[in-house]
Amino acid sequence: MKLAVAIADTTAAPSAFVVFRGFEESIRKAAALGYDGVELALKIADEVDRAALRRWLGAAGIEVSCISTGQVFAALGLMFTDPDPARRAQVRAVFCGLIDLAAEFGRIVNIGRARGFIGPAPRAEAEARFVELARDLCDYAAPKGVTLVLEPVNRYEIDFINSVAEGVDLMKKVGRPNMKLMPDVFHMNIEDRTIGGELERHIEYVGYIHFADSNRLAPGQGHTDFADILAHLRRAKYDGWISVEILPKPNPDTAARQAAEFLLPMLRKTS
Repeated sequence: MKLAVAIADTTAAPSAFVVFRGFEESIRKAAALGYDGVELALKIADEVDRAALRRWLGAAGIEVSCISTGQVFAALGLMFTDPDPARRAQVRAVFCGLIDLAAEFGRIVNIGRARGFIGPAPRAEAEARFVELARDLCDYAAPKGVTLVLEPVNRYEIDFINSVAEGVDLMKKVGRPNMKLMPDVFHMNIEDRTIGGELERHIEYVGYIHFADSNRLAPGQGHTDFADILAHLRRAKYDGWISVEILPKPNPDTAARQAAEFLLPMLRKTS
C-alpha cells in the first residue's frame, strides 16, 4: 500500500478540500515527509502544466496517485445527474480532459460530489443519468488505461450513494471493469456498519481509499481504529493507494506531518 496526500493549486477555491496548496511546493513537502504520492484536486485539466508537473514529480521522486474532482462540482457546479443535457455535456468534456491528464499521471480519476444529487426527481431518473454518463466516460477512459472511482459521501452532504454497499450496487449497474469505488473512512464512520469489514467484504470494487480520522483531522487525532482497518485491507490483499484527505488543522504542515508519522509505520508493517 502507498500513501498520498491531497493537494491543489494556490488559485483553487477556498472550498477545495486539500492539505497543501501550490503544486511545486506541495510536491516537495510531501516527498520530504515520506509520502509516496500526491492527489491532485482539479476542476479542469489545464490547471496544471504537464511538463512542469513531470519535472516536479521527477525531482521529488514521487507520483500522482489520483486526480480528484470535488471542484468540478464546488466551483463549476457540474454534476452527472443534472437533468439538462447541455450541462451533462459540459461534465463529459471536463472529465474527458481530466481522463486525458490521468493517462499520463496516476491513471485514476475520482468522482465525488460531481456525481450529483437525486433532488426532487425520481431516484431512478437520476440514477439512470449517472449510469449513462459513467458508462460513456469509462468507455472513453478504458483504452487510456484510466479507472474512474466513485466516492460514497455521507447523507449530510449528499443524497445519492452514501454507503459502500450502495456504491457496490451502483457499480454493478454501471457494469464497467474500470469503474470502482473510493471509500473514505470518514464517511464510512457515519454510514457503514463497520469500516474494515465492509472494505474487506467489497474489496473487488475498491480502487482507492481516503483516510481521515473520525473528526476529519489527521489519522491518530480521533477515535478511528486504523490498525483494524489496515489488518482487514491486508487480509483482502489490497495493494493500492491510501490518500490523506483531512482538514489542514492546526495548519497544513502539522496536519500532513501528523498523518505521515502515524500512518507510514503502520503501512510499512502491513505492506
